[in-house]
Amino acid sequence: MQFPEPSEKISSKAITVWRIRDSISALIQLIILSILFFAYYYFNWYSWISVILFIIIGYIILSTIYKLTIYPVYLQRTWRYEIDKDHIQIKHGYFHKYHAIVPMSRVEYVNTNQGPLLRKFGLSSITIGTIASSHDIPALPVEKAKELRNRIVYLAQIDDSQKNSLEMDDANE
Repeated sequence: MQFPEPSEKISSKAITVWRIRDSISALIQLIILSILFFAYYYFNWYSWISVILFIIIGYIILSTIYKLTIYPVYLQRTWRYEIDKDHIQIKHGYFHKYHAIVPMSRVEYVNTNQGPLLRKFGLSSITIGTIASSHDIPALPVEKAKELRNRIVYLAQIDDSQKNSLEMDDANE
């Protein structure tokens, strides 16, 4: 069976969210390495340790430059999803391709997630769970995420007890 390519895109605000997240991560890594450098000088560790620390710092700097410039734009441009009455398609990546097709009959649960960064930018993520795995659709506008969650619940015919927990989630938001 041939499936058409998914056409729905995630929000372009995802680029900013991923850049902020990766900046925070890089800052924490550099703080930890600074503490290790202080310990290296204070305790007079072996000289080969400083070489390893410089290599790690070089790697972190190059990795951070890549994660702040190229990677978020590339990921946002390649991320696609499609939801129809029978399947959910999630596809992203160019070098490392990921393409998942989840039959609606296998969907066990659907959650919307929103951390502090996503909330600041008015975004939310959806997690679609099956018995064996879970799949995420990141960085959707909040209203679109709620609409998709409710649509998937309806199409997957998730039972009433799970629907009640979804309604309680809406009341808490």
